Amino acid sequence: MKDSKELVKLACEALEEKKAQDVTVLDISGVSVIADYFIIASADNERQVGALCDGVDEVLYKAGYERRSMEGYSTKTWILMDYNDVIIHIFNREDRRFYDLERIWRDGKRVDLKDFGVEHREE
Repeated sequence: MKDSKELVKLACEALEEKKAQDVTVLDISGVSVIADYFIIASADNERQVGALCDGVDEVLYKAGYERRSMEGYSTKTWILMDYNDVIIHIFNREDRRFYDLERIWRDGKRVDLKDFGVEHREE
């Protein structure tokens, strides 16, 4: 089984490379059995949401990570990508504010991208 921390690192680097906004990692391992980490990112429009998803999917596939499922690709307002221990949420800005996963999962620990060796690009 591949390491979930390495998956988080690769996914966040792909998101940063594609200019995702407000990339957030939540460690939910202590509060849920569904996953160890949530990665949450947003984009300005549906086209960019799709591009972020495609970029992450390509990087993780090439690294040998198998996606279990994906939901929301047809609408591209909120795409959920399930990689077992890591669940990636890519939102348009409006839906991210509406669903506010950071508030819902506030018992999870916010993890700095630098803890995974990911440099945050400057806006």
